[in-house]
Amino acid sequence: MDFELTDEQAMLRAASRRLLSDHAPIEAVRARAASDDDVDPTLWELAGEFGWPGLALPPEHGGDGQGLTELALVAEELGRAAASVPILPAALAGLALSRHGTTALRSEVLPALADGTDWMTWAFAEPGAPWTLDGVRTAARTDRGSVVLDGVKTAVQDAGGARWLLVTARHDDGLASFVVDRDAPGVALRRQRTLDLTRSFYEVRFDGVRIPPDRRLHDGPVAVQRLLDDACVLASAEILGVTSRMVEMTVDYMSERVQFGRQLGTFQAVKHTCATMAMLVHGTRAATYYAAMAADAGAPDAARAACVAASHSSSASTEVAGGSLQLHGGIGFTWEHDLHLYLRRAKADSALHGGPAIHRERLCRLSLRQPAPT
Repeated sequence: MDFELTDEQAMLRAASRRLLSDHAPIEAVRARAASDDDVDPTLWELAGEFGWPGLALPPEHGGDGQGLTELALVAEELGRAAASVPILPAALAGLALSRHGTTALRSEVLPALADGTDWMTWAFAEPGAPWTLDGVRTAARTDRGSVVLDGVKTAVQDAGGARWLLVTARHDDGLASFVVDRDAPGVALRRQRTLDLTRSFYEVRFDGVRIPPDRRLHDGPVAVQRLLDDACVLASAEILGVTSRMVEMTVDYMSERVQFGRQLGTFQAVKHTCATMAMLVHGTRAATYYAAMAADAGAPDAARAACVAASHSSSASTEVAGGSLQLHGGIGFTWEHDLHLYLRRAKADSALHGGPAIHRERLCRLSLRQPAPT
């Protein structure tokens, strides 16, 4: 497996960073933190023009046909900028639909996702339940020619402005996903107050929501778990961007702050802490991009690689955030300093799609069933 970025991938990273630097500076992120809108509409429009929404969608539906690695590059830059744009939830839902949707459903939804006209988000997690397949309790039953959904989902990102929801539920014959119009009768949304101020999350209730049976994807537990692994990789990539930025902010501050007549960055203990933080970021980068490339290559250890990336990045984000906050001192706790926005985002990302314990338990199970490649 070649771990070097291609010229096109390097250009994608550089162009994405420029776009976010020009149109989503941290001042704009701060200003939007108090907004009721899910996303920055100007940034979303620019993202559509740039091609982010259709990056990994099939060319026949207006996409670019790229893979998880390209999405991870964009996710890293989104984390670095703490930007508010629903690229990642829409990308995950689009991947599921392109893999397992009917021809008619793909033709209806994917072109709108690819050009950024609308977006879809994944409703998977449930209140008080682990972020695993066993935690899905939302029920789907067949009744008089329709599928009826009942249940509650939590932490559904950017659901308020989404046109469609991808809902994972337990159907008559097992786990399955359904495309549901957000405005369908029986769908109720409640915006949640979360630690992360840069994004919007919702609780979504389904009370006897009726949908046609052809809105069901031809997936199942294996396909849903694969999508969950993809989500973990993209979350790890976003954590990589967040932690990279925190390390940069800390090193810059240590180079400027003077105490006892010396720059704080010249003290050995400070150097050690910064070096440890940088090492954790490098580890996150290696684990994340290996997992993304393994998924794109269909490698036999792709699932384990996703677990490694998710568990390492979640733990690393906590340590990097703690070290960064400690070195910033009192100013790091203040509302006026930008560090808290990244601290909040890192904490939210470390919990999305399950914490380190869940990923490590699954990694152990996978390793016991499947020996490491030689």
